[in-house]
Amino acid sequence: MSMTRTRIAFIGGGNMARSLIAGLIADGHEPSALIVSDPDARKRDQLVAAYGIRAAAGNADAVADADVAVLCVKPQAAPAVCRDLGGALPDPPPLVISVMAGVTEASIAGWLGRPLALVRSMPNTPVMVQSGAIGLHANAAASDEQRNLAEEILRAGGLTRWVDSEQQLDAVTAVSGSGPAYFFLFMEALEQAGIEQGLDAETARLLSIQTALGAARMAMESPDSPRTLREQVTSPGGTTEKALGVFADGGLEALTRRAVAAARQRAGELSKMLAEDEK
Repeated sequence: MSMTRTRIAFIGGGNMARSLIAGLIADGHEPSALIVSDPDARKRDQLVAAYGIRAAAGNADAVADADVAVLCVKPQAAPAVCRDLGGALPDPPPLVISVMAGVTEASIAGWLGRPLALVRSMPNTPVMVQSGAIGLHANAAASDEQRNLAEEILRAGGLTRWVDSEQQLDAVTAVSGSGPAYFFLFMEALEQAGIEQGLDAETARLLSIQTALGAARMAMESPDSPRTLREQVTSPGGTTEKALGVFADGGLEALTRRAVAAARQRAGELSKMLAEDEK
């Protein structure tokens, strides 16, 4: 079956589902092969109107003939949704892809009540503009073909990278899951610094955002590492060198390592708490 005609059921019609659906449609996926279920009729109707996909009021109807089921519900709703879904999955069951933060593969499989191919992912919010960074891990039941299928689907939201162990998704959470907030914080600080140096607020805001965008594009498109790019724009005795010296004196690199380590630790704690709460 062509990827563009793969039958994909989205369980939950919120922002993440909308983003992936939009990306798939933009990539040429057949709208009639996509179906969404959500208890909120307004969300279903909006997605149908916007993208020409199908909708189902119940999860069982959505997955009846699905090749792939994408779980896009809030982590707190996962136990009830998965238990309900488990008895409705067809034989053979579809590939299950989870975009639920902190919900382990073992928990999902346990709630579904049957062995099946499962891919757990950790996307970040720029998926909403098809510029996300998405970590992936597959369980042992997933075939190479199913791994490729999951990657193709999630690539509709941005860049995808596989990790070797499920525990590494906590590190993905710390780097890219929470990462947009780190860059928003720096843009906010740079904007405020520009205002303090005499720029009007709108100019400072736009210069900050565009500079971040341009630097990211250069880093993505250049064969050189960020370190090399930084060195290339840092003239000896110049303004950039002076500014970077202040960052170094303030311990920016060490602070970043501490922040990411703290985020990873918290991701593991939250995942463990969720699993224990639903035993």
